[in-house]
Amino acid sequence: MKLNHISDNAGARKSRLRVGRGIGSGVGKTSGRGGKGQTARTGGKVRLGFEGGQTPLYRRLPIRGFNNANFTTTYVTLNVGDLQKFVDAGRLDTSKTVSLESLQASGLVKKSLSGLKILGNGDLKAKLTVEAAAASASASAKISKAGGKIALKPIADQTEKFLPAAAKKRAAAAAK
Repeated sequence: MKLNHISDNAGARKSRLRVGRGIGSGVGKTSGRGGKGQTARTGGKVRLGFEGGQTPLYRRLPIRGFNNANFTTTYVTLNVGDLQKFVDAGRLDTSKTVSLESLQASGLVKKSLSGLKILGNGDLKAKLTVEAAAASASASAKISKAGGKIALKPIADQTEKFLPAAAKKRAAAAAK
């Protein structure tokens, strides 16, 4: 056997389709692109749902339904190990209450989101008073074991911003 005798199996390599080579080829004249216009041009494609400039169906239909994403609760999460690191670095004062506002003021947390949630990953030696919206059971146990206290304050109901003005007036009148 010699290298110049090696060849592919029959039908393994197919030659490319040569368009525009006469009517008898089957892909002559318009080269399989049909008539004139945008779709006959190179790169002339329209996106899915395009209706030739007419307002498309997805924009003609009314918006309906309910979106639960508006009412999700997203917490700023911190582990007890992170709190200990901040105390060791001198960025957190143990004599003051640790809350979302104090963490933002010290630059440890950037966003406020819905509230602060304390998680139990890591160890805590410092005696801290923590004020949070939520805490895991292990985090509560570690804070109290270190001699600190944890106060859970419920987050404010933020559904009011999605209510229509008439509904807000009715709620204010009912509260009086």
